[in-house]
Amino acid sequence: MSWQAVGIFDSGVGGLTVLRELSRVIPQEDTIYFGDTARVPYGTKSPETVTRYAHEITSFLIRRDIKLLVVACNTASAVALPSLKRHFPIPVVGVIEPGARRAVEVSRSGRIGVIGTAGTIRSSAYTRAIKRLNPQAEVLTRACPLFVPLAEEGWVDNQVARLTAQTYLQELKEAGIDTLVLGCTHYPLLKPVIAEVMGAGVTLVDSAAETALTVAGILRQKKMLRPASEKGNHHYYVSDIPAGFIRVGNRFLGGRLGDVYQVNLDEDGEEG
Repeated sequence: MSWQAVGIFDSGVGGLTVLRELSRVIPQEDTIYFGDTARVPYGTKSPETVTRYAHEITSFLIRRDIKLLVVACNTASAVALPSLKRHFPIPVVGVIEPGARRAVEVSRSGRIGVIGTAGTIRSSAYTRAIKRLNPQAEVLTRACPLFVPLAEEGWVDNQVARLTAQTYLQELKEAGIDTLVLGCTHYPLLKPVIAEVMGAGVTLVDSAAETALTVAGILRQKKMLRPASEKGNHHYYVSDIPAGFIRVGNRFLGGRLGDVYQVNLDEDGEEG
């Protein structure tokens, strides 16, 4: 069983930050990544549509014999997770629960900020997850839609990034939060700028990093981890032409992206 891969999917490239953390925490594991680049972004689509997409992609990955699925997309984690867990026979991990859990652990005051895309913030998924763990917590949220194009453009350490972060984060800073959840897989790329704006008193919680630790824990508990002496291979599939994914993906992974294959999900997952 342990030679099976870990499946990861996202609406685009953002989930590569989760993959990067996974290969740091459990470098022995094979991964299969699916970026739904033909239908990105998910945040503007209805929950029903996102759930349908998530089922199609999960079926594709299950046919490639994965042992665990990571829904590395905040929007899909917010709306499709319960349905995926009901329908598929493998462990399914989203990015919201691990981030929420960590935020509750590290927050001293219970005043927790969450930033994400408009879709993620509108879903209130982080607020619900945090309140389930600590009903007394005060959760303040802010949608930061421009962070995604900045991350993809590689504008993570310039004046534009700084001004954007200041504009988005000022209110949260003034509200006196002590913990800030980066509720979008693109945001870890902007971590230095976000940290600079928020100041030393605020702990940043990286959902991607927390998700990787959760996955490692589940595989260990189920005795599904590959031997530490192994070296994992990584395979990439996308639903649109790979050029843009490769360009941005190399930025996310530090130039280590392997071959990327385009597939058409309508044709039962055959390579296109």
